[in-house]
Amino acid sequence: MTAPPRVLVLRALGLGDLLAGVPALRALRRAFPAHELVLAAPAELAPVAAATGAVDRLLPASAPGRAVPRALDWTGPPPEIAVDLHGNGPPSHRLLLQLRPLRLLAFAHPGTPEIDGPVWYAEEHERARWCRLLESYGIDADPADLRLPRPPEASPAPGAVVLHPGAGAPSRCWPVQRYATVARTLRRQGVRVAVTGGAGEEDLVAELADRAGLPGTALFPGGLPFDRLCALVADARAVVSGDTGIAHLAVALATPSVTLFGPVPPSRWGPPPDPRHRALWHPGPDGDPHGPRPDPSLLRIHPDDVVHALTALPATQPAASDRQLEQAHE
Repeated sequence: MTAPPRVLVLRALGLGDLLAGVPALRALRRAFPAHELVLAAPAELAPVAAATGAVDRLLPASAPGRAVPRALDWTGPPPEIAVDLHGNGPPSHRLLLQLRPLRLLAFAHPGTPEIDGPVWYAEEHERARWCRLLESYGIDADPADLRLPRPPEASPAPGAVVLHPGAGAPSRCWPVQRYATVARTLRRQGVRVAVTGGAGEEDLVAELADRAGLPGTALFPGGLPFDRLCALVADARAVVSGDTGIAHLAVALATPSVTLFGPVPPSRWGPPPDPRHRALWHPGPDGDPHGPRPDPSLLRIHPDDVVHALTALPATQPAASDRQLEQAHE
């Protein structure tokens, strides 16, 4: 039996990056239904890739920080189509060109003049950017096509407000003492609180719990398995976090959220317009999204702002479109 032609997509980044790329991945799935769609991404994101319904196979690929992997463990014939959803520069372009794809879809860059792609706009929203890339090559893409099916697993803390104090860089981490203030206020109001943390953030979660007087049963540190994290987020009353992966997961699962932005504005990484999602942002000079300390624009957000935003969120009731999505995946 002849193997199907393959589409290779490079997006070797984090959870939030992959979720922001879901509309583009689904557009590629629709455009090439007979192809095997292979996603080059970190191995730990395999369950996320599977949940999108767009990816046939994950090719493990990663590099420190947000760098481009040095090589891809690609075997067999060259991909028929390679798609650069990783970046817009020569490192990611050349990594894919080394595989000799019949066609490469990528943004233009002076360092790789052989690629006749569209122009990159730095201020463009991440979801819209990759959809525009595909549309420039004649592939219809919808930036709003980002929902994930609700998980079958039961939540370990149903109805809780989930606080996630960590982020990929200190510049996007709101001070833990402010999260603790929010937690104490919510508990006085009779609201259940849960705290999550990624791998290596155990001390951060423990500090928040200590400051807020939270029991150990409210803590979920160390990076939950994706299915369990999905269950926690899907049945949460709301999610409060900085600009990081769990905020995108809340949007994908239609869970109300309050996201604290800085130094990057919500116009580039924020949720779509929806009363279920509040983006808190105090404009200021551009900062470093990978900087070593909390950005000044993030520090302009105070605990009262977060509590007020939570109070203004609608009740957690899935919209008709969400129920239809769930039924489609049953």
